Amino acid sequence: MSGDSLNVRELGVRFTARRGPFMRGEDVWALEGVSFSLAAGETLAVVGESGSGKTTLLRSILGLIAPTSGVVELWGRQILSMTNGERLAVRRRCGYVIQDPYGALPPTLTVLGAVTEPWNIVHRGRQAREDGDVKAKDLLTELKFPRELWGASVRYSLSGGQRQRVAVARALILAPELLLCDEPTAMQDVSTRAEVMEVLNRRAEAGMSMILVTHDLLLARRAARRAIVLYRGRVVESGGTDELLERPTHSYTRALLAALPRL
Repeated sequence: MSGDSLNVRELGVRFTARRGPFMRGEDVWALEGVSFSLAAGETLAVVGESGSGKTTLLRSILGLIAPTSGVVELWGRQILSMTNGERLAVRRRCGYVIQDPYGALPPTLTVLGAVTEPWNIVHRGRQAREDGDVKAKDLLTELKFPRELWGASVRYSLSGGQRQRVAVARALILAPELLLCDEPTAMQDVSTRAEVMEVLNRRAEAGMSMILVTHDLLLARRAARRAIVLYRGRVVESGGTDELLERPTHSYTRALLAALPRL
């Protein structure tokens, strides 16, 4: 569809389990027949439990995992049909917050160094580096990251929630047109979770497209107007987030709702 940032059509990803004493080398479909589109400036929530294929979906969108079947188009072009240079240019228009904040950051850098690293790879020269430092400090301030930890070591000084906020700042520093977020608030407490989502929502309101992966339907409702529900690699339900919470049609969606804590 014209104007879409992303189109996914009948996407399938199959993995083969390695043979061993308890495994027969069978094929496992992590994704099967997944289709959706994402308009410019739209936020889409992808909801499902662990193992439903959410992370595989994000990695397939960026071409980090080759699909077994189907098509992924970013801004009208198939990601896997591009040359390496073209794919690199498209990925620079994207940001990616991976689920594991301990594996997301270079362990030898400081907090400020980890945030500015993508900027320094793309932009060369002393002035560009100074500009990157300013942008990184602005992002860390916006994310309410403690100033006294800006020069601290990523490896030794940060909690999981702090690492996650650094990973969000790192993904935002190049002002991506499309942001892929894999459980970006999983390690935050209640107050910092709201702060992180406010930062992401401001970018979305300014025109950034976003896919938010979560198992939390209430978070999906606050962040996105539309959602898809993944179960065992298949889309079992899709529609407006209000409708999914108020009138779910699939038994799996109803089970996710039943698992939400209630006072």
